[in-house]
Amino acid sequence: MTKSRRTRHGFAGSLDGMDVRFPALSRRQLFGVAAAVAVLLILVVRHHGGGGTTAHVVAPVHVAAPKPAAAKLLVIDVAGAVRRPGLYRLRSGSRIDDAIAAAGGPTAKAQLDTVNLAAPIADGEQVVVPARGAAGAAAAAASPVGAGSSPTAPLDLNTATLEQLEALPGIGPVTAQKILDFRQAHGAFHSVTELQGVPGIGPAHMAQLKGLVIP
Repeated sequence: MTKSRRTRHGFAGSLDGMDVRFPALSRRQLFGVAAAVAVLLILVVRHHGGGGTTAHVVAPVHVAAPKPAAAKLLVIDVAGAVRRPGLYRLRSGSRIDDAIAAAGGPTAKAQLDTVNLAAPIADGEQVVVPARGAAGAAAAAASPVGAGSSPTAPLDLNTATLEQLEALPGIGPVTAQKILDFRQAHGAFHSVTELQGVPGIGPAHMAQLKGLVIP
């Protein structure tokens, strides 16, 4: 049981038989104690998260950049009057000029004025650079003198032989045989544009053969 009494210097009392003395506090001291208690309560509330929200730190997500697609390569057969004939792999969108450059460039006997260097090339196409005099030889082989025919007459695709086709600019032995196989499988040619259906013949060949062949 607790009993208390006011004394000159504060309060005195007994708690379960023990004498307890409390010093007297001024108003300023009481205000300081109350302020300290209030600050302590605020800190306790904040520490336990009462009435506030806890900020969550979000770690940045690193997204890997997509890898660029590999460029498609064209397989081109470069033949004729070039320094290093053979198969070459070129990027999609390459031109005849790129194919000739890949083969080491033209030889001194190459007749580039009959080749459309700006023409695009397709996969599996054969690029043949003619030598000087090949165009005249092709015309002579296509139209042998006799029976009133002209030595510069175009070659008939439906009657041409393998040797005559080989003499055409841009057409080698392989492509000449493909033309004969195409003619045997599909019948007679009805237009020169049907040559584009022969494997290996592209826009560059069509430009070289313009005026030299007829259906």
